[in-house]
Amino acid sequence: MKMTGAKIITTLLEKHGIKIVAGIPGGSILPLYDELSKSSIKHILVRQEQAAGFIAQGMARTTGKPAVCMATSGPGAMNLLTAIADARCDSIPIIAITGQVNTSLIGTDAFQEADTFGLSFPISKHSIAVKDAKELIYAIPKAFKIAMEGRPGPVLIDVPRDVQLQEVEIEDVFEGMKKNENQKVRFESSKQEIEQKMNEIISLLSNAQKPVLYIGGGCNSPEGQKCIRQFKDLYRLPVVTSLMALGVVPFYDRDNAGMVGMHGSYAANFAMYESDLVFALGVRFDDRATGVVQKFCPLAKIIHIDIDAAEINKILSASVSIVSKVEEVLPAVTKALKENFTKQEIPFKKEREIWAETIFKTKEKNFSFECGAPKIEEKRQGFSDSINPRSFLSQIPSLAKEVGVSESDMILTTDVGQHQMFTAQYYPFTEARTFLTSASLGTMGFGLPAAIGAALANDKKRIVCISGDGSILMNIQELATLSENNLAVTVILFVNKTLGMVYQQQKFLFQKNYSASTFSLNPDFLKIAEGFGIEGTDANTDKDWYKKAFDSKRKNKPYFVTVQIDPEENVLPFVPGGKANVESIR
Repeated sequence: MKMTGAKIITTLLEKHGIKIVAGIPGGSILPLYDELSKSSIKHILVRQEQAAGFIAQGMARTTGKPAVCMATSGPGAMNLLTAIADARCDSIPIIAITGQVNTSLIGTDAFQEADTFGLSFPISKHSIAVKDAKELIYAIPKAFKIAMEGRPGPVLIDVPRDVQLQEVEIEDVFEGMKKNENQKVRFESSKQEIEQKMNEIISLLSNAQKPVLYIGGGCNSPEGQKCIRQFKDLYRLPVVTSLMALGVVPFYDRDNAGMVGMHGSYAANFAMYESDLVFALGVRFDDRATGVVQKFCPLAKIIHIDIDAAEINKILSASVSIVSKVEEVLPAVTKALKENFTKQEIPFKKEREIWAETIFKTKEKNFSFECGAPKIEEKRQGFSDSINPRSFLSQIPSLAKEVGVSESDMILTTDVGQHQMFTAQYYPFTEARTFLTSASLGTMGFGLPAAIGAALANDKKRIVCISGDGSILMNIQELATLSENNLAVTVILFVNKTLGMVYQQQKFLFQKNYSASTFSLNPDFLKIAEGFGIEGTDANTDKDWYKKAFDSKRKNKPYFVTVQIDPEENVLPFVPGGKANVESIR
């Protein structure tokens, strides 16, 4: 049978279960868009290509499955690059399909030509430059496989315009999918190796008196959450999380010490510092978590289980390590530990109970909604009616419940800055994949399009985007996309007329030299939202804001809420450079 390159792409996307793609058409990708309109795939027209990448991330982060975004050549593809780099850093499986100028024009500085393949290569998990339509039979399935196998990540496929139009004779368009089925994942520890290391892992766990469970994004799935809870039911210990793992262990779990690191809880940082064993699952010991590496867990042995072999022994040396998905190893650890405990008296059980209670009491003593709040004399003039962001965020689930939206029906996204850290510290997450944030790359402008993607993939849930007046303006044009698709997204905007995190660091580290971190003029955000057809209100003056923001019966589903925050609010704890995490400003 004969098929064009564009037809091959849409056929294979459909076969891979893709129902929605986001993007913007342009000259070099028009043949694919022509074919897309004839397919079963719904297209979401964004207003800037970066948003298409973040919409794909919103879908992928909530489902765990690859999502697709598209852009034309040159500036279109280059606008996608930030979202691709962000996905690589946070291990998110997205497929970016970009148009390219005709093959005969490549290298001639043609109109809207850029070396998309070369530009994307260092920031993607894999990049493919297609030169013939027949290659697409293998390239598309390969992209989906690479995006998901091992540590997930983004794959870019660059397809010249003439290749999209090229008509080729093929026997089986699904040949590439069949070929990929027989390929094995590389680098993972074998079953034999895992069995050989099991006794050593059980010995370390059995003899630890101050163990800590350190979990990261590799645990952030329903499967990971389930096996962690089963392990904790057998073996009690404090749990500390990375930013990417919030929600895996419920906020109110007695042993949840909180997030570790630069803005982590004192209890979590103290637990890591005093521990004699760190059981690290799906986490990579990044710099924001460890701070001064030598002072992170100086007395601890480390058991490290992670899907990425490159992360093992990269920052801290492990006593035992396994390269595998957490959900494929932890149940075996739990089973072996249980069998070991039935054969003998459980060693150091009492000591571990005392240790867990010590961390709980440390958390209880140091947790406060006033931590970092300005004193009366420190409040900025004109912000007398400002709201405490910590208590505000903590109350969102209970307020939403009053109007019929349960906690399990909510997913939160954030942009990057103070509001992001306030959310991480104080919002009571209870389930995996309910907190979406740009963790490693720290990309402002992530929150709104990611919320749109989450809403598209979860049409029964209410999505809440927490943003700041600095971040929202990075991609505020996507309010048009939100309104156009009438999605159940509530945008809550913290307004403090500053780049809050920059302002705070200048306060603590640069003698209050506030260079380019304050806004002399802010737009009327509620009027902007109204201009896009989205209703809204000011939470400072409207005590019933939540009744409108979370009312599932409202015809106009999107809603926009502004919240005035004092610029002198600080995200604490805060660990200055060169200090150990336990030496944080509190």
